[in-house]
This record gives sequence, C-alpha cells and structure tokens, in this order.
Amino acid sequence: MEMTATVLIVIVALLHIYFLVLEMFLWDKPFGRKTFGLTAEFAKESKALAANQGLYNGFLAAGLIWGLLLGGIGTDVKIFFLSCVVIAGLYGGFTVGKKILFIQALPAAIALVLVLLG
Repeated sequence: MEMTATVLIVIVALLHIYFLVLEMFLWDKPFGRKTFGLTAEFAKESKALAANQGLYNGFLAAGLIWGLLLGGIGTDVKIFFLSCVVIAGLYGGFTVGKKILFIQALPAAIALVLVLLG
C-alpha cells in the first residue's frame, strides 16, 4: 500500500508541475489556450492571474516532493499537502468545472486515503 501511495503522490506532484507550466508559461500560447478553452484576448488579460495560480500549483508539487524525500518522517507533510490538493480540487470542481474533480481532487484523495491507511 505504501508503494501505491508513493506512486500516486508522484503522479499528483507531476500533474501540479504540469499545471505550473501550463499556467505560468503556456497560458497565452496556442496549446495553453486550447487546453483551457481561452480566447487570445482573455488569455492575454488573465495571464498574470494564471501565472500566480501556476506558482501555487508549484508550491503544492514542491510540498509533495518534500514529503516524499523525508521518507517515513514525511507522513504529516504528505497528509498536509495532499489535503491542500484535495481542497483545491474540490473548490475548482465546484466553481470552475467538474473535470477538475477527476483530474486533481480524485488522485490526491486516493493517495491521501492510502497514506492515512499506511
């Protein structure tokens, strides 16, 4: 179970690094606009807000990686950052789109349960 939790935490961290790249560097580029369904005008106007959001996603990824690097003593760190991801995913799922529930909240929730059971 611990190995499965670790794999899921790595996946969640990698997803958040991907979100960081999308929001900080690709938001107003064709790939970013297509990913988020944005017009060029809206992407340009909201670029700074998206970059800020991307930075926060980077902090979530960093916290998860930190928890993994701590090994056995990192359980509390993993629990904290996975909880943050779940809460962010739930909020995004209810305020932005249900897809976020499955992409962000669900993997983190499963990892959190596995960490708590481990």
